[in-house]
Amino acid sequence: MLRFSSKLMSTTTVAARQSARMSVAAPMCARRWYTTENPLPTPGSSANADPKITAIVDQIEGLTLLQTSELVAQLKTRLNIQDIAMPVAMPTAGGAAPAAAAEEEKPAEKTEFNVKIEKVDAASKAKVIREVKNLAGLNLVEAKKFVESVPKVLKDNVSKEDAEKLKKALEALGATVVLE
Repeated sequence: MLRFSSKLMSTTTVAARQSARMSVAAPMCARRWYTTENPLPTPGSSANADPKITAIVDQIEGLTLLQTSELVAQLKTRLNIQDIAMPVAMPTAGGAAPAAAAEEEKPAEKTEFNVKIEKVDAASKAKVIREVKNLAGLNLVEAKKFVESVPKVLKDNVSKEDAEKLKKALEALGATVVLE
């Protein structure tokens, strides 16, 4: 912090103050250096491991996949270890089974569609560009790039009626449209 005073300080007092500040700050800023001569032991690589355990690990290492699965099954039965099921999204309450049977009988009808332009006739390209410009709210350059890069989705999640209207309008202008 700087202080302004009317008295002029001599250079010796300034130097003395700075050296006093540095000697106080030095212990706070000192860095700790760690050596890497003796790295920390990693689990499983300890030199003090029991030789009986290392022998078992070596034997397990030599097993095939089928033998390993048999070993796991036997350990589970002998040690009474229960299988832990992975959490799976389950249907709610008791009404789920009849609902699933109803879905198998009658497939659900799609309510939302994606309007995709597959291809555009070269003769009617200008008309399709103008229609895409109006439908998608694009400027003329963006609409031209869109039409030139077909097949591409024009609109996502459109109701069935609107999707059919768009399809009829674009097909009347000379574009091939698919509802997904």
